[in-house]
Amino acid sequence: MQYRNGQRLPPDAVGVPARLSVNPRARRLSIRIDGRAGEAVLVAPSERKLGDVVAFARTKASWMRERLAERPQGAPLEPGATVALFGRPTRLAATGGAGAARLTEDAEGPLIVSGGEGEAFARRVENLFKRVARETLQARTDFHLRALGLRPVKMSIADPKSRWGSCSPHNRTIRYSWRVIMAPPAVIDYLAAHEVAHLVHADHSPAYWSVVQRLVGDHRPHRKWLRDNGPALHAVGR
Repeated sequence: MQYRNGQRLPPDAVGVPARLSVNPRARRLSIRIDGRAGEAVLVAPSERKLGDVVAFARTKASWMRERLAERPQGAPLEPGATVALFGRPTRLAATGGAGAARLTEDAEGPLIVSGGEGEAFARRVENLFKRVARETLQARTDFHLRALGLRPVKMSIADPKSRWGSCSPHNRTIRYSWRVIMAPPAVIDYLAAHEVAHLVHADHSPAYWSVVQRLVGDHRPHRKWLRDNGPALHAVGR
């Protein structure tokens, strides 16, 4: 069978829903779990190796099923729920009417109050998260640009399926996932440094990581935090 990059496989092909991915920088066949999409991603260094990674995945069917079963369930944005903002548990409450969501605080801690019902309530809360993410990430991006003596870039906020950020050095654009605003401030700052450093080195070479370390010090705990907690953040609002 001829496989192609980006092709999705039915569950009976390897035991779970799966997507094929070619990464020329990959040094070996690998499998990662995309908890948000509910599928395994089978990674090969070239398209001609996709058949090999499919065969490899068939030997890992039980492991993939277990990892997918562990993924966090959707956490709706609704009154009474608690979500994280800057790593702090933040309660959601309805105010009635149709007012925009706003962040406040009471004796019990951070609180987001919003008008709207059902999907309208959730949309207002998500919009607040996006506004806070834009303001915070713009500030941290500008900070790291100045530290490296680099010109400003065009920044945008999106909701990609799995990536936390992306940088296009050729057109000087950086895009972030708004969901990282739920992480602790140090993790948010690391992500901004991670993307800004790609303006200096587009790869993930030792030289690239030395730039990241210059900006935020030891980056390994922040990377681990995103690996460990990322699926839960992607489940919010699902």
